[in-house]
Amino acid sequence: MHKSTKNVFFADFGMIYVMAKRTDSETMSKHIRDTLRTDILDGRWEPGARLQLTHLSEYYETSSTVIREALTRLVGDKLVTLRPNKGFFVPELSLADLSDIVEMRCVNEQLAVSMGFERAPLEWESELMAAHHTLERTPRRNPEDPDNHTVQWNHAHQRFHDKLVEACGVPLLTEMTRTLSDLIQLYGRWAGPATRDAKRDLDKEHRDILNAALDRDADLAGKLLRAHYETTLSAVKNGGEVGLACLPHVKALK
Repeated sequence: MHKSTKNVFFADFGMIYVMAKRTDSETMSKHIRDTLRTDILDGRWEPGARLQLTHLSEYYETSSTVIREALTRLVGDKLVTLRPNKGFFVPELSLADLSDIVEMRCVNEQLAVSMGFERAPLEWESELMAAHHTLERTPRRNPEDPDNHTVQWNHAHQRFHDKLVEACGVPLLTEMTRTLSDLIQLYGRWAGPATRDAKRDLDKEHRDILNAALDRDADLAGKLLRAHYETTLSAVKNGGEVGLACLPHVKALK
């Protein structure tokens, strides 16, 4: 092989190797970030708990650099807070803030469905129906942990609501609704067993929202979504008297 040809070959091989390593690193970072998000939402750490890099790198069997990158990304998602000179923490919860979070979600999703129902292709309806079917068939409670939703149900629930708004085609809007959804889920996780006893028919709520979406009735879908989230708000507030209020880093509703 000619010397110049060899140089080109090794240069190309080196570039491929670097790109492969970068892809592996990005894949690992995303995996750790997604796992951390799930664990925070599932209540592995209490609100206000410090997230120590050394402990997390040992727990997830990865480098502190990967952990730091994942936590930094989660700061942007509002699921982790960064305190100067102190480190990373699970957010403290304020029941007073929850009303504002729910209102923001209602407004954003009403806008998203209004835009999306006009733009969504027919295939979107099939995908929405499939997401709803999965949600309806996924067990919501685990007999061993009846106070909380299963991780599988939370994922199916999130997927259904994601599919409702994604047709708007505005990434900033869909990302914002996802962030607000995660925050509400975090509150719900720590609201305690009182949310389990909330008098509501979640299956019917989701079926009604689905039917409004399939009819492309944005006004009705928006009203149903608002009622859906405000019912959750009431359940979490009531649950806060039992669950949230007993945690040291939760501010009471005023």
